[in-house]
Amino acid sequence: SGVEGALRATEYDPQRLEKAEERLFALRAASRKHNVAVDDLAQLRDTMVADLADLDAGEEQLHALEKQAAAAREAYDISAAQLSSLRQAAASGLTKAVMAELPALKLERAEFIVEMGSDAESRMEEGIDQVEFWVRTNPGTRPGPMMKVASGGELSRFLLALKVALADRGSAPTLVFDEIDTGVGGAVADAIGQRLARLSKRVQVLSVTHAPQVAARAATHFLISKSGGKDRVATGIAEMDRAARQEEIARMLAGAVITDEARAAAERLLRENTAAA
Repeated sequence: SGVEGALRATEYDPQRLEKAEERLFALRAASRKHNVAVDDLAQLRDTMVADLADLDAGEEQLHALEKQAAAAREAYDISAAQLSSLRQAAASGLTKAVMAELPALKLERAEFIVEMGSDAESRMEEGIDQVEFWVRTNPGTRPGPMMKVASGGELSRFLLALKVALADRGSAPTLVFDEIDTGVGGAVADAIGQRLARLSKRVQVLSVTHAPQVAARAATHFLISKSGGKDRVATGIAEMDRAARQEEIARMLAGAVITDEARAAAERLLRENTAAA
């Protein structure tokens, strides 16, 4: 029969059978190891080959990125060093400019210092430098950060000198000075008024003052007053015209009793400052 003929034609090879069984056992072991059916092993192999290729490509990409990062660090370090040099030069110029303003502001014995420190390992967006403004208020005293060492009045005058020195470098659109003239005499108050007037040509300047020399230089003058009783106090503010300004500046000059001499001095201050403007 046909079956018998096929059997006679079939060559029996025990070794081939053994190899087939070994392969079958190996496939079943791989199936258990990877938790997939035997029929899905071929697809799993293709997936793993693709993943391995991605890993090899990823390593190459990582090496490329490391080279880019090293080049970026080198470029940053060069630029940071250049920026530090420019800052050192600018610090020297700023120190001289601020120091030139201090004598007229009754800070002739004070010293302004730009304190710079650099850390090459501290790579920041603004560079590697840390900059602080330090002051020495009197010879023989230790310098320190301006915001900590200077008193309220001194701090205001240091800031004014700094703002004047940096006036051409840009600033906030509005600057507020609160009683910057506290504890100073007429000549210093006049110097403060001059510098506030110079600043006002570039930015808006608001100044709370008790000094007639400062008030007389304002383009617009507001009077702030308080009224009320023991339990309630109201604060008022009113813009003054020329006549009201003269009277108020005369009061600031003379005190409670306003004399004709004080009015004449107030008129002179207003006239001189109007001409200077």
